[in-house]
Amino acid sequence: MCPWNSAFKRVILIFQTRSMSVVIQLKYFFEKHGFHVSSRLADKLGMRASNVRLFFIYITFVTAGLWFGVYLTLAFWIRLKDLIRGKRTSVFDL
Repeated sequence: MCPWNSAFKRVILIFQTRSMSVVIQLKYFFEKHGFHVSSRLADKLGMRASNVRLFFIYITFVTAGLWFGVYLTLAFWIRLKDLIRGKRTSVFDL
């Protein structure tokens, strides 16, 4: 086995542990400072935090479903246009 191979593996391992620690630190930062949004909003509105979280989940599904409906409508419209308008088979069919 080549000694460069083991040294390369050590460097990769060191790089992965450093990058993972940065990712974990970033995760903890967002957990500490960013995930209290729903509880702060619930406190201001006088509601329970679970209801606010549920509202955000429902809104996410509604907006995703809305754009899926727009996509299906446009696909149907294009298909309908192709059915109504006759396609020419060659240039000389003018």
